Amino acid sequence: MRTLGLDFGTRTLGLSLSDETKTIASALKTIRYEKEEELIKELDSVMKEYSIDELVLGLPKNMNNTIGPRGEASIEFGKKLEERFQIPVAFQDERLSTVEATHYMIEADVSRKKRKKKIDSLAANIILQTYLDKKKGR
Repeated sequence: MRTLGLDFGTRTLGLSLSDETKTIASALKTIRYEKEEELIKELDSVMKEYSIDELVLGLPKNMNNTIGPRGEASIEFGKKLEERFQIPVAFQDERLSTVEATHYMIEADVSRKKRKKKIDSLAANIILQTYLDKKKGR
């Protein structure tokens, strides 16, 4: 069983996958969507393919630790996922995860065009790895 990390955006969902020991996260892919129903359907096939038993959803908070409109949308999406898949959804503070992901790719000399395609899955990877480290006490 594995944990799936999610970076929920208005048009994209970044995915990251843990190993079976739930120690290491790896960027998986980014799903682009128009309607949430399409997104849920594609997410369902990913969850079956990788035997997912836990979801970690990035929670965008404001810098002053309050929750704004994007954070509220993520909480609502998390509730829908729990109802649909009947597995727990944990929330992980995702402040600056996209900024951190961008810095990693710039340091690795990834072109701007390629960064745009990878940013969401890498942000999901940072969210999931932070969660896994916290859970293991690291």
